[in-house]
Amino acid sequence: MRRLLQYLPLRCHQESKRGYMKIKLNGQDIEANQGQTILQLAQEQGIKIPTLCYNSALEAYGGCRLCVVEVNLGRRKKLVTSCNYEVWEGLEIETDSERVHKSRKLTVELLLSRCPGVEILQSLAREYGIQTARFALENDDCILCGLCVRICRERMGVGVADFVGRGADIKVDTPYHRGSDVCISCGACEFVCPTNSIRLKTVYERPPSEQLSEFEMGLKNRPTIYIPFPQALPNVPVIDRTNCVHFNLDTCGICQEACPADAIDYTQEDRIVEIETGAVILSPGFCLYDAVQKPEFGFTTFPNVVNSLQFERILSASGPYLGKVVRPSDLSKPKRIAFIQCVGSRDSENDFCSSVCCMYAIKEAIITKEHEEDIICDIFYMDIRAHGKGFDAYYERAKGLGIEFSRCRPSKVEEIEGTKNLRIGYVDESNQYNTKEFDLVVLSAGLQPPREAEQLAAKFGISLDGNGFAVTRPFDSVSSTRDGVYVSGPFSEPKDIPETVMQASSAAARAMVQLAEARGTEIVEHELPPERNIAGEPPRIGVFICHCGRNIGGIVDVPGVAEYAKTLPHVVYSTDNLYTCSSDTQLSIKERIEEYNLNRVVIASCSPRTHEPLFQDTIREAGLNPHL
Repeated sequence: MRRLLQYLPLRCHQESKRGYMKIKLNGQDIEANQGQTILQLAQEQGIKIPTLCYNSALEAYGGCRLCVVEVNLGRRKKLVTSCNYEVWEGLEIETDSERVHKSRKLTVELLLSRCPGVEILQSLAREYGIQTARFALENDDCILCGLCVRICRERMGVGVADFVGRGADIKVDTPYHRGSDVCISCGACEFVCPTNSIRLKTVYERPPSEQLSEFEMGLKNRPTIYIPFPQALPNVPVIDRTNCVHFNLDTCGICQEACPADAIDYTQEDRIVEIETGAVILSPGFCLYDAVQKPEFGFTTFPNVVNSLQFERILSASGPYLGKVVRPSDLSKPKRIAFIQCVGSRDSENDFCSSVCCMYAIKEAIITKEHEEDIICDIFYMDIRAHGKGFDAYYERAKGLGIEFSRCRPSKVEEIEGTKNLRIGYVDESNQYNTKEFDLVVLSAGLQPPREAEQLAAKFGISLDGNGFAVTRPFDSVSSTRDGVYVSGPFSEPKDIPETVMQASSAAARAMVQLAEARGTEIVEHELPPERNIAGEPPRIGVFICHCGRNIGGIVDVPGVAEYAKTLPHVVYSTDNLYTCSSDTQLSIKERIEEYNLNRVVIASCSPRTHEPLFQDTIREAGLNPHL
């Protein structure tokens, strides 16, 4: 009782109505918020405290005891779990004392003896100098933290798994040790598991549905909360309501609690905004032909058959494989790649040529050779239609690089059991049936009218042709059948990017002619801040180095360069960015200029010819002379 009375006066400060309190953390006086735990305070101060059973989405309960710290209670010191111990006025805390170190070391030893193969425990063992566990080894991968049980029951409102057994036989399991039919396949248990021992397919009775990235053309998964694609405008996350637990079951809500900006509002709905315009330009793009409609090629049936856009993402430095040429089934480097042309074009279903397929297949084959010179590329074609400026020379260049061209119409693609290689059957120009084996097959799918073409045409009162493309007027390729409505890009017919850009400029010019009387009446001038006078200031240099995906990052050690730049005279800030030309990085540059009072900016990125004006505009908007 005496000890309790000694303790109460200290604890009563916790009920102080002040918003903050003074405490001592590792010998330093700092201020803490009322109701804050020691762990939260330490994280705020950048002090590392190891945890296993703690997750901010759940109420802390200090089960693993790895997060213990030492607190001074006046006449004695005590070890407490930092995750659920709230700070109070005058509290003194030691996060890495000898006593704390010994306690954590013992905890790690005990857990390591139970789960010797778990990577996070092996890492902690190295950190605390544990060579071998002193206790009898088991062969488990679950530390019985209970996070999976609690997240499922308390936040998802389901309760698929629970603790079963007693004493040394206790474990986490589903009823009858089988996949559960009530599991909603949300993946929360897999996400919170500190040892990565949970696999959703062992919990769910049926194979869990994957959320495939639309931007990556289904080559990788994406979370329910995601940014649609790099450099998206606006570059902010969105919630997939179809797969969100909150929108389906009215539970969870963790993201709203965790968002520090309080930006998540579940009640938001789509809004229809009406605006008055004098002209409309329709440029909805195109829809890639769905090669599933050609079952003889095995698209979606054989994992190593991909369409042209998927292969474009494979080659991309920002793609799912960071520009490495691999095949999806086993992520191994292919030795032979086949390109099958005119998939969904120039046949009984679609009698038109998609215009771009020949050249993009040649481009992808050349880029493949640039990535991996020893890969053999074979393009199966009916006719090579290289009709643009320099296109035929590009075709000849491809042949000079060793890219093979086989004039034929492949009849089928078969998967070879075991290797998952692919066998293509075709009749060559001498009328002989042949087969070739490839590691990867790329289907050069044709361009189709956009899915919303009929809906758009009905809304705007324009006509479509028999193939579903917008009808334009003779000698006026941007004017639709209705005055004031213009079209550009592949909405009128398949075309490549340069032609689309030219046509878009033409459509904009036609619209401006129609709006000549109103031109300039609603212009809002862009106001720039006053230009800073830096005369007499010592140089304060900020360095921004771009990865550009793997284009630069695959060759240069970009983080290493950024770290080296920090050692140079007058450099007060240095960092690396994935894409320095992106809108979010431009905003970051302006923020860093203000935060660090920079008066010189160095950007190591792509060609100055294309990007220098962009970066100059950025620093001018931050108040610096654009030539600094």
